[in-house]
Formats: sequence, structure tokens, C-alpha cells
Amino acid sequence: MSKSINVAMIGQGFMGRSHSNAWGQVKRFFRPELVPVLHTVFGQEFEHPEKFAEVWDWKHSSTNWEETIKNPEVQLVDIVTPNFMHAPPAKAAIAAGKPVACEKPISATLAEAREMSEAAEAAGVDSFVWFCYRRAPAVALAYKLVREGMIGDIRHIRATYLQEWADDSVPFAWRFKKALAGSGAHGDLNAHIVDLTRFVSGLDITEICGAISETFVKERVVPGNNMTDEELRYSKDARTGTVKAEVEVDDATLFLARFDNGAVASFEAARQATGNYNANSFEINGTKGSLKFNFEDMNHLYFFDATRPRYIQGWTQILCTNNVHPYVGNYWPDGHLIGYEHGFTSMAYDILLKLNGEEPTVPLPSFTDAYNTQRILEAALVSAGEKRWVNLADIR
Repeated sequence: MSKSINVAMIGQGFMGRSHSNAWGQVKRFFRPELVPVLHTVFGQEFEHPEKFAEVWDWKHSSTNWEETIKNPEVQLVDIVTPNFMHAPPAKAAIAAGKPVACEKPISATLAEAREMSEAAEAAGVDSFVWFCYRRAPAVALAYKLVREGMIGDIRHIRATYLQEWADDSVPFAWRFKKALAGSGAHGDLNAHIVDLTRFVSGLDITEICGAISETFVKERVVPGNNMTDEELRYSKDARTGTVKAEVEVDDATLFLARFDNGAVASFEAARQATGNYNANSFEINGTKGSLKFNFEDMNHLYFFDATRPRYIQGWTQILCTNNVHPYVGNYWPDGHLIGYEHGFTSMAYDILLKLNGEEPTVPLPSFTDAYNTQRILEAALVSAGEKRWVNLADIR
């Protein structure tokens, strides 16, 4: 007989929809022994969490996250709030001895990320971070091929995450304020490709250099001309009355890195890369072959086998939608494509496996993993600001 676990989700919005769909769908596709129950969703009063609960089949709604986490019926806490609001509910869940899952980056500051990691470790509480791109079947296959030695010793890595949404027309929001977001494209996008390359390669970054960070749109219009935050730096056009706030985070950050085996790498994140919608990509080059992946073509992995005779070498396009590929057998028949939402559902399944004492399909990132990724991001900001090499051992 299956067991159940009551989930509380702290936050709503885009990620709230993604997570709600995952918790609701996972039992239909994977049939886990530990079945999630959508118990309570928290949202602020103006967000009308009761309406969100009705649409996404949450049994209860709440406007008090502290009471939600303290509720003895709640057994797993899932956090999807803006970055600056990750730490308080995460720490509260850990203090209550409840496993906690959190969106990335786990905090707007490195110090707070370290506190969250240390708290989870000290309490022995399971923690999970939603680096969902690990669960794309093509990425999980790349992870497998590296461990089987298919590309040999890794020498070089290129990773980019390019989007175009943050042009001049986009109004000011929490994502553009440092105290609330921590950083811009860097923390939002580079976090993913740093995690992906560390995950697939099995290597760790030891040094950062050559970092550069830029904000192209210096001010953005505040919707409704409503300046409620006294700390918000802004200007007002005397002729039109338009209120603009200063953008405090980056639009693009690029940096170079060295891994612990001597491999070198480049990372690029940009929110104004015209023509790119969600181009999360990496290329990993080894002594025996190479792998390439781009999320805009998420069902394919590209593999170059340098051990084949030279006259038949070339990039092989692998359609990762057969039941022999990770996760796929739980969804659709061979050759039927999967999409963005399936990464969340697959991760929900792996979380349930871990909480039930079983091995996840591929490793799950913990708060400690996310903290170490955030150390790399911090090192890149130091490198950009001081124009020098930065040793990861010095970033705590």
C-alpha cells in the first residue's frame, strides 16, 4: 500500500504553477510508493491564494507562511518565493525537522546560502534545490555517458544561457533590485549552467578569471508610478510624470574558469541576447569525444565519437525520447517529445524516491550543492569587480 506525504508550497507565480503541476502529475506518470498530497499553498493576500488553490487542486490556502510550516499535518515544504524570501521559510522548515525543497538561487546573498546549507547539514534534514534541467533526459544521458568514459578525460567546457526578454520595454520588478534578487542574469541563468556543467562533468571549479558584468538598461519604468519602497532609487520625468527606478543587477555576466582536473571553461549569461528565448546550452570536449546540448532543442543530445575511424567521424544526433533513456519510459511512447514541465515532474519523483529511502534516478542537488554553486557565482562577481583571478577556496 502506498504512503502519502503532505506538501506545503510557499509562494505562487510562474514557479508555483510549475511545481503545482509537478506534484499533481507525478503520481499519474511514475506511480511512486510515496504519494504527494497538495495540502496547503501560501500566498500574500493580494495574490488571492484561495483562487490559486482552487485552480491547482491544493486542499488549503494560507496567507501566513509561519503557521503553514508549523502545521503538524505539513510534512514537506516547497519554496517558490522571490529570492530574498527563500531563507526565512527554509530555516523555519529545517528548525521544524521537515524536509525542504527550494527554487534557485537558494538566497539573494552568499552568507545566507551558507547559513541555510549549514542548518540543513546540522539538523540532518533533507534539502533539495530545483535545478530541474538535470532531469531533461538528454542531460541525464550526458551524465551517464561521461561516467561510462565515452568522451574520455574532459579538457574543455563551454556553457551559455541566453534569453532576450529583458529589453527596454520591461517594467521594473523585484528581479531588478539587488536586495531582492541578489543578481540578475548571473544568479538566474549562470546558476543553471554552472550546476549543469558540474553535474554532467563530475568536476569542480577551482579558479575564476576574466569576468565581466554589464547592465545595459540603467533605469526601468515603475508600473503605476507607485513608489512604496523608501530605499528604491528613482527618477521622475518632470514632463511626463513617468517614474523610473535604477536597475541594480546585471543584464549580462561572462567569466572563465578552471576545473579541478585542469580543464578550462567559459560561461555566458545574458537576458538581452536577441533571438534567444531559453537557450540553455553546454558543450563538453574530452579526449575521446564531445557532447552538446541546447534546451531549445531539449529532446536531442549531440555526441561526437572520436574513437571511430576518421573517415566516418561526425556529430551524432540522439533523439532522447525512447524508453531506454532516463525518465522517458514513464511518459509517452518512443519518439513522442516531452517538454519543459516534465523536468519538474521528474524531479518531484526523485525527491519522493529519496524521502522514501530509495535512490533517485540521478543525483539531487542539496542546499550544500547550491551553496557551492553560489560560491562560484560570487567569485565571478569578485573577479569582475576587481579584475583579477579568484581562488574558490577564498570564497566562503
